[in-house]
Amino acid sequence: MKINVISIILILAFLYPLIRGYIYSFSSVGLKQDITSSEADVGFIISMILGLFFLRKIFVQHDSGIYRDIYNYIPTVINITLEDKQWLLYLAVLPILILLIYEILKSFFYIINVVLVFPVLDVLEKALANKSELFRRVISAVFEIPRSICYVILLSVVFNIAAYLKVDSNFNGYLAESKLYDYICKDVIVPIANSNFAKEIPNIINNSMKIEVRQASDSSEGTSGTIVYYNGVTLEEGIKSDAEIDNMARKLTAGAKSDNEKARILYDWVGKNIQYDDAKAERILNNDFSTKSGAITAFNERKGICFDYSCLYVAMCRAIDIKVRLITGEGFNGVSWVSHAWNQAYVNGKWVNVDTTFYKGGNYYNSSRFNLDHRNASMAGEW
Repeated sequence: MKINVISIILILAFLYPLIRGYIYSFSSVGLKQDITSSEADVGFIISMILGLFFLRKIFVQHDSGIYRDIYNYIPTVINITLEDKQWLLYLAVLPILILLIYEILKSFFYIINVVLVFPVLDVLEKALANKSELFRRVISAVFEIPRSICYVILLSVVFNIAAYLKVDSNFNGYLAESKLYDYICKDVIVPIANSNFAKEIPNIINNSMKIEVRQASDSSEGTSGTIVYYNGVTLEEGIKSDAEIDNMARKLTAGAKSDNEKARILYDWVGKNIQYDDAKAERILNNDFSTKSGAITAFNERKGICFDYSCLYVAMCRAIDIKVRLITGEGFNGVSWVSHAWNQAYVNGKWVNVDTTFYKGGNYYNSSRFNLDHRNASMAGEW
């Protein structure tokens, strides 16, 4: 069995407080100190997660309610600087948010301790006075479980931020292979830190975009060449359209007044009507290309993976004469960076990013947050 260093670190982080608790027998005074220390850990972790939540809501999404108002209140020069230098969000803004939240939580914990927790511990110590030393040690270890959980979550948050900041490709690989880290991120960190934003992003875009360059057996020139296959089909096969797709694109955009409005309408339609196909993604992960891919398949079945979404968007844009690209690269799925495909549409004299696969995760049409979870873009084709 392959041993993953990330999983080992997380397991050791969980065991350390338990072992420490067992070594030191139960006492009210010691436990009060441990609880106060544990609350500091819990407060810091909650502060980190909420800090991430508010950081992304205010400085990345800022598309609704109070978050938009706060963003608009911040001087424009600061917002522009933070968008251009995203690392500043994590090195300058995030610590401030964490500190503010932490101070609020620390006051809350103090009140709870004085009113409820400490009096209960004094009563518990009297009740355990006649118990065996082994029993007292076990109870002491049990009381360390919250701290163990905190250590694991804290490390996972740190790993998650490091992966998000694109620290190292090898490190990203270790994270992607750790089932324990994957579970903690998907079930704890991502849902809390990103709210519905990350819950809606497909859980299994993990490398479901497979690009393979094969040697052609022959060519029209009578000489050998190479052909690039995307999930088992060529790009031209993938973006191939039919009358039904073309008519739908024209019908949807009939009342639109600009290319930008048309491109946005198509983005909304594909994002709303195509469901992510987890089963197909799993097959692609295992190099099983027996299932058809591309625009026609996605349109007829109303489901697909990132390549299918992107091909359908290309086909619909071509039907209404909007210049469009298919882009391959990597997307951040909340856990690690994985192979991904999206689009660019040419509107208002420039190319804008469009990701219909991530539609249910928020606004991914010409959004300022696009570069935060997309990287290594490479143009596969332009039409």
